[in-house]
Amino acid sequence: MSALARELAQRLSGRDEVLLLWRPESERVELSVRDLASGEGFCIEVPPGSAIDAFYHPHAYVARARERGRGRVVLAGATSVDG
Repeated sequence: MSALARELAQRLSGRDEVLLLWRPESERVELSVRDLASGEGFCIEVPPGSAIDAFYHPHAYVARARERGRGRVVLAGATSVDG
């Protein structure tokens, strides 16, 4: 996953920062979730039609994607966003 992304949406949920990102060079939408206390998190590419569902229910979305054998979850540290 490349370094530059544009933030479409951001929210805090407990200790989790949830970002919905668009990568213009590849025209991909990604969900990024990071635990603010530990710095641990993950990123997963999401289809544009599922972006809002993934944004509001990130852990459930990832669980469903794994059950279906879809979506590559990448463990992530910091996320770089082009502002």
